[in-house]
Amino acid sequence: MDIDSQRMLIHVRLGKGNKDRYVLLGETVLALLRDYYKTARRKGVYLFPGYKPQSPLCPACVRQVMRKAVRKAGLSKKATVHSLRHSFATHLLESGYDIRVVQVLLGHASIQTTQRYTHVTDRLLHLARSPLDLIQKQQSPPSDLQPE
Repeated sequence: MDIDSQRMLIHVRLGKGNKDRYVLLGETVLALLRDYYKTARRKGVYLFPGYKPQSPLCPACVRQVMRKAVRKAGLSKKATVHSLRHSFATHLLESGYDIRVVQVLLGHASIQTTQRYTHVTDRLLHLARSPLDLIQKQQSPPSDLQPE
């Protein structure tokens, strides 16, 4: 994993599906990572090493940390590391990101894969407006210029 604070991206190497991809790096996460780096003073190449400093953190360890966090948070629903990925995609879509951007961030080869496990909430459907209405509003003169 390489952190690119100039472009605010994280380069994930051999992530899900053994694919490399870039993910967003938020300012809050960057600050937390910098604090962690200063505090942990890790030796070796890995920011989050496994049991041995020369090896990366294993997927089983990540799942174990996730399980502990779910218990500590008192969540009643099942939550996995994949749930975080799904939530990330859903929040991006709800925030108005184009599905193609979400596809690239998730590393999906096919847009159908992205569409299959992300969903548009009813709240978003309620906010959708007809393009014809939007065009009409743009072409209407201001109310103080309309004939009486």
